[in-house]
Amino acid sequence: MSGAPVRTRAATDVSFSLAGRCPRCGEGKLFAGFLNLAPACDKCGLSYDKLDQGDGPAVFIILIAGFIVCGLALWVEVTYEPPYWVHVVLWTPLILGLTLGLLRPLKAVMVWQQFRMRAEEGRLDNG
Repeated sequence: MSGAPVRTRAATDVSFSLAGRCPRCGEGKLFAGFLNLAPACDKCGLSYDKLDQGDGPAVFIILIAGFIVCGLALWVEVTYEPPYWVHVVLWTPLILGLTLGLLRPLKAVMVWQQFRMRAEEGRLDNG
């Protein structure tokens, strides 16, 4: 057995997607701005037109951030009984940090999953 770490395709996919790279070549940029997908990969030319993740990342982030913030807010309220302004001071930055911090990486992961699973829009077969 060699001492080199074994890199699986899944591990590589996740690391490249979190870095905002092209799902096909892993080198080109996936985003043109903070959340806007680029029209195509600048390295391999893959068009990102069909890679539409819709509201999926936002829904997951709402659930994740809501679970974390509500759980912590309830714990702080029951344990310390602080005034309401303390809740505003504590949870506003956490909510903003979680939602904005997770949105781009989760959007990239969803785009990669669509590409890898060859996801397409549903079509009716009126044959």
